[in-house]
Amino acid sequence: MILGVSAARAAPTPVRHRTVLASSMIGTTVEWYDFFLYSTASSLVFGPLFFPAGNDVVGTMLSFATFFVGFIARPVGAVLFGHIGDRLGRKRTLVATMLIMGVATALVGLLPTYAQAGVVAPILLVVLRVLQGLAIGGEWAGAVLLAVEYAPVGRRGWYGSWPQVGLGIGLALGTGLFALLGRLMDEEQFLSYGWRAAFLLSIVLVVVGLLVRLRVEETPEFERMRAGATSRDVVPFVELFRDRASRRHVVLGLLARWGDGVAFNTWAVFALTYCTTTLGLDRTPVLIAVTAGAALMAALIPVMGRVADRYGARTGYLAGMVLFGLSVYPAFLGFQTKEPIVVGTVLVLTLGVAYAVSYAPEGTLFAQLFPTRTRYTGMSFVYQFSGIYASGLTPMLVTALVAAGGGGIGWVCAYLVAVAVVSAGATAAIRRRDLHLTGEPG
Repeated sequence: MILGVSAARAAPTPVRHRTVLASSMIGTTVEWYDFFLYSTASSLVFGPLFFPAGNDVVGTMLSFATFFVGFIARPVGAVLFGHIGDRLGRKRTLVATMLIMGVATALVGLLPTYAQAGVVAPILLVVLRVLQGLAIGGEWAGAVLLAVEYAPVGRRGWYGSWPQVGLGIGLALGTGLFALLGRLMDEEQFLSYGWRAAFLLSIVLVVVGLLVRLRVEETPEFERMRAGATSRDVVPFVELFRDRASRRHVVLGLLARWGDGVAFNTWAVFALTYCTTTLGLDRTPVLIAVTAGAALMAALIPVMGRVADRYGARTGYLAGMVLFGLSVYPAFLGFQTKEPIVVGTVLVLTLGVAYAVSYAPEGTLFAQLFPTRTRYTGMSFVYQFSGIYASGLTPMLVTALVAAGGGGIGWVCAYLVAVAVVSAGATAAIRRRDLHLTGEPG
């Protein structure tokens, strides 16, 4: 079987293709809005509201710990929803993940604080974070596959980039709304009820997303696989590690994804706390800079998808990892100036430009590593399991490195550059023949 191609069926209409791309992009926008709204609140709100008053650093670390819990749940969601997606279909799975994510996020906006409910408040916060993690664990791979498995030959990079746009839009919506609320309200109003509005808005976004997603038909690639004699004879997660080539791709994918997760969570999550708490900058300009960077990222990702179609998904992703490694030290030197314009420019360039280079081809690259029957599970496992150490631990680890260095940037920069080197090496080790599948085992 050939990824995204079926000679036995009529080509989908342009209208269907547009619906598929809209569904994958809107769906990931809603999911990432919900997920990273939580990360923004972890940086700015949850510490003082959901944990005992006292040491600000301890409160921030506990807040980031609840952020990390979501990344522990994501691999579980990856295996659970990956199995469902590989056995029952991409569409059904994506509808379920969107509903779970939206409801969990809205309920965060209704939680009592620690002052109101004591220890029950952070416990409920963690429970809802786990539900978020389970949902996002199954969302990303399915949304990418919805696009890539419909893509014509020669356009997989461009099609696969559209679900990635949802990350930029979702982040821009989340941070932008927080920045707007911060402008319209004073600190007391924002901490009292303003932040809750951003979480409750999730219900509106989920309704819009479901209306689009329910119109999408199952991918032709999955339908063709399901019609095969062996399509129901495998347990996807077991098959993933039984096949030698798939095992190799899992290992290389986990290492390659390390740099991607660290880069995003450094520029979009850690930087918020570092700039506002450690450097003492005003919260709103930093949020505006992250919002601008996210919007620029969303605009550039389809462009980078076109580039991936021309030069290959591996080449595009590798270039992004190299760019990440080269940008680390100059970026932190820019932060150290404490000049809002310089800091804002750094955030826009690192998040909006450098990160877009690697993130645009990532979905297409990972989709090409696994056969159809285990593709949902393989992609989900690589992306979400790596999220534990690549994404979830990053804000806490980088915060600790700053403290260990006495506020200096040496330890932080050394770690980030080392991660970029490892990820670039793993990406380069993926054999080129693996990126251009001409057939798949039945």
